[in-house]
Amino acid sequence: MSTPMKFLIVDDFSTMRRIVRNLLKEIGHADADEAEDGAIALGKLKAGNFNFVVTDINMPNMNGFELLAAIKQDEKLKHLPVLMVTAEARKEDIVLAAQNGAAGYIVKPFTKATLEEKLANIFKKLGL
Repeated sequence: MSTPMKFLIVDDFSTMRRIVRNLLKEIGHADADEAEDGAIALGKLKAGNFNFVVTDINMPNMNGFELLAAIKQDEKLKHLPVLMVTAEARKEDIVLAAQNGAAGYIVKPFTKATLEEKLANIFKKLGL
């Protein structure tokens, strides 16, 4: 991938944000910012120039599904790929994520290889 991408990592646990940020850096995506919930993330997305969102589902204030819906309803943000991350592998969540326009879904805990493969598939689908 020639163009550097800017990621927004959204999770209410700072440790998880740091893990995702470090994995992204290892894969070659060093440009990342963080938000601790969907409400903060939405503000950053509207103000910043992001290319990709990696979000947890279960968070206070605004959860990952609410954030996904807000992104997809916003003309300026709806093009953003959103990768959902959760500790629960419930089939209905995976289906809901896909129906609402999520680019992908990963279950915690995950490895660098899993994240790299998921991102590669999303980039391929988007023609990046």
